[in-house]
Amino acid sequence: MRIAVGADHAGRELKDRLVAFLKDRHLEVSDYGASGEGSVDYPDFAEAVAEAVAQGKADRGLLICGTGIGMSIAANKVPGVRAALCHDAYTARMSRMHNDANVLTLGAWVVGQGVAQETLAVWLDTPFEGGRHQRRIEKILRLEQNRS
Repeated sequence: MRIAVGADHAGRELKDRLVAFLKDRHLEVSDYGASGEGSVDYPDFAEAVAEAVAQGKADRGLLICGTGIGMSIAANKVPGVRAALCHDAYTARMSRMHNDANVLTLGAWVVGQGVAQETLAVWLDTPFEGGRHQRRIEKILRLEQNRS
């Protein structure tokens, strides 16, 4: 699995730790930054990761900012992206099973490293259920198409 990862200055430290976790799982990671400590704008990183997922350069994406909210809002502007802000294993599991989320957003100020790692692991390991949920995903895709 190929994972595109990005964070702003608030999420950089957690991103770096989760990149190591992903590499320990032998996943292919593309790190879109941020890499320094200076203030940066989260929409830039959300766009880069979301575009990588939408274009098929990555199978999934991970975005981290202070709360995860800004990253989620920005990433969801890219057609084909279903970014889910998750705070625990349960929301991560449901975002995959029911929504086929292809980008996970996390809030570095909201979850600690242990919860973030568990949330990410569950999100990576949970398949999409399909069935009645597929019909709903198709409706989301039509919403995107009708506005392009």
